[in-house]
Amino acid sequence: MIVFFGPAGAGKSVQGQMLAARQGWRWLSAGQLLRDTHDMELLKEMQTGKLVTSETVNRLMGEALKRAKNIDRVILDGFPRELSQAKWLISAQPEHGRAIDLVVVLEVPRSELLKRIEVRGRVDDTPDAVDERLKIYRTEMYPILSYFTEENVNIVHIDGTGSVGQVHDRIMEELVACKLA
Repeated sequence: MIVFFGPAGAGKSVQGQMLAARQGWRWLSAGQLLRDTHDMELLKEMQTGKLVTSETVNRLMGEALKRAKNIDRVILDGFPRELSQAKWLISAQPEHGRAIDLVVVLEVPRSELLKRIEVRGRVDDTPDAVDERLKIYRTEMYPILSYFTEENVNIVHIDGTGSVGQVHDRIMEELVACKLA
């Protein structure tokens, strides 16, 4: 299992999907799993703007991991987002049958994130909103990365600037160096 971390606009989804397509792996996005759910109660809850509980997200991710059991590797995007989810991911290994082979942290400076997010053109992508998301990202990610380090999970920090192809090449170099591709 490969886990992608990075702030909004870092390119996690693009890189994760590209890697999955090129390697024949499965890309699993927590956000996409939530959007694709057929659970009417959960959809109603999400429409009110409420945050989905960690337990619910863990359950959906666990089910998706089990469905992907015949796929060589899976790429997680947007999960774990909380320390409790990271702990679940490690402790639930016997159930979902996957170890974390590598955590890829895409490093992109704020100025570049602002440029990328401006291109997306979403109404809520203001500089203040970006700064707030970066603050939340750092507050949530550092404890998770520390926990993974304690659990001897291999973590690589990759320069996420440049073209999509350049970033993909850097990721592939790390995967090859770790004997994962």
